[in-house]
Amino acid sequence: MQREIKKKTILYGATAILLAICIGALCIGVSVLPLDIQPIPQVTQALETFSSYEEIRNFLITRSGTYTPYASYSPFDAAALRSEGYEAALISPNPVFSGTDDKSLQSSSTNIQVAGVDEADTVKNEGRYIYVVSNSKVFILKAYPPEEAEIVASMSFGNSTYPWEIFINEDRLVVLGSQYTMPKDIYWNMYLINVKTFANVYDVSDKTHPVLLTNFTISGSYFNSRMIGDYVYFVVSQPAYIIYDTVILPKLYTTSGMKEITPCEIYYSDGTDSYYVYSTIVAINIQETGEEPNHLTLMIGGTSHMYVSLQNIYVTYPKVTHLTHESQTAIYRIRVERRELEEEAHGTVAGQVLGQFSMDEYNGYFRIATETRDISWVPSSNLFVLDMNLTVVGSLTGIAVGERFDSARFIENRCYLSTSVIQQDPFFVIDVENATEPKILGYLKIPGFTRYLHPYDADHIIGIGIDSSNVKITLFDVSNVSSPSNVSQYAVNAKWSYSLVLDDHKAFLFDYNKSLLAIPVSLTQMEYDPLSNDYSYWSWQGLYVLNISLSGGITLKGNITHQQIKESYWSSNYVTRSLYIEDVLYTVSESKIMLNYLNDLAPIKDIPLA
Repeated sequence: MQREIKKKTILYGATAILLAICIGALCIGVSVLPLDIQPIPQVTQALETFSSYEEIRNFLITRSGTYTPYASYSPFDAAALRSEGYEAALISPNPVFSGTDDKSLQSSSTNIQVAGVDEADTVKNEGRYIYVVSNSKVFILKAYPPEEAEIVASMSFGNSTYPWEIFINEDRLVVLGSQYTMPKDIYWNMYLINVKTFANVYDVSDKTHPVLLTNFTISGSYFNSRMIGDYVYFVVSQPAYIIYDTVILPKLYTTSGMKEITPCEIYYSDGTDSYYVYSTIVAINIQETGEEPNHLTLMIGGTSHMYVSLQNIYVTYPKVTHLTHESQTAIYRIRVERRELEEEAHGTVAGQVLGQFSMDEYNGYFRIATETRDISWVPSSNLFVLDMNLTVVGSLTGIAVGERFDSARFIENRCYLSTSVIQQDPFFVIDVENATEPKILGYLKIPGFTRYLHPYDADHIIGIGIDSSNVKITLFDVSNVSSPSNVSQYAVNAKWSYSLVLDDHKAFLFDYNKSLLAIPVSLTQMEYDPLSNDYSYWSWQGLYVLNISLSGGITLKGNITHQQIKESYWSSNYVTRSLYIEDVLYTVSESKIMLNYLNDLAPIKDIPLA
């Protein structure tokens, strides 16, 4: 089950890279200087709630481009439906790590964006214990000391029920997943899959015997989640459609029964869109499970990205003005304080956002980087600064006309932005200290492109990208903001290579004090066979473990693979996560966990996940 998700991520990532190279090669007349783009008029309408069932029905009929149902599934749903044999259902119309509990041991944890805001993942490291989602199960592993490492418990979830991601908070384990009821008939030439998202909270004070404390289930597809303190916040999306003349509303399922979210609880903006989705944010206290979960539902376009600070959840969705072909990003800010959820502002900026790292909140301002394309499909990048009302107060538009927007990272008063064209990667340093007048301080051009940026220290940034069809790691020096430089770089030597980090930052392992950098790498090599006088291709996948420091640069320490033989296709032996506890490095694939000594990568033991 997890294999399908990773396979799709790798294939999509590779396709995106090849497409990016082709698009970049077509762009000419490139300029790195900002170009003035007219801002979108700031007309913000207050969100309202529907007064009745009939009102929401009429709204969907008159305001939506279509009120007929459509199949809208998340990447999690796509993997589950393929495993259930419903491939035809997949049709659509259109420097910070989270902390661990065991302070007596040095250990790594999930690579997150904002300190204090944990992100769910398939692997969580508690210090002595590791929690892993694999093969539609959740495993609890006693991980340290390594000679005692073993699986102490596993949890299964039944047919058509899939755990996706987990949180760990002291003696509480939270499992987020989906349940599917497969259709018996087809409506409007589509399968309408009944998808529910669940959050199970377990007491794991006894690691060998997890106890289910509470369950919260809501109709719709799991989108994303965060944990702040003792509260887990997760977002669920459900298409807003009418079937057999009936409006299908989101439903909540708790121990006390089922409750439909009423039209009076659904917020909406009085505008017209091509389609609508119910995006419901749920807040659950995972320590005091007797506290009633809270929820807030917005009927907006399909949620595409989410950024979360300690006080706010920002969700975005893409908007396209069909008459002018202009793309826009709608932004909604939901204030969070423990279980309280309140939609406080919404706004719009030009262009499309790339992902969560293209957004940031700092000192009372929300910053977002986007890519716009003109009518000839020529790209350029933009940076907008918005106040807490989500009104644009400052902008830098038309950056690097003709270049594709590849990555961004906001660190306090700086934005680091990477674009690319024709195999060149301009790396920008942008000052956003003055919210009303962001400005480019300097830039550096290097070969290839950079997809993920990560802080090394106050004056250096790590970049993960592609150059000449291979994974490249770059260490940028940004101490001289007007003239950033390339301190060191390392490139994988293969016919072709890819890293999961290019599309999933949680696969990235970095520790400054240990001079440790580790990323999963997939590569293809070509060998000449003199007997057949022909070339053969084979694939390798595993973890590249590197030393990284200012004095020694970036060097390969070694690699670890879960493969037994050379393979020509994706397998369950693909390493997707790595972590460490003290002097032991742990690598995780769908099939097993492998333990190696960190100093020389000598093997210790394998633990099958079955």
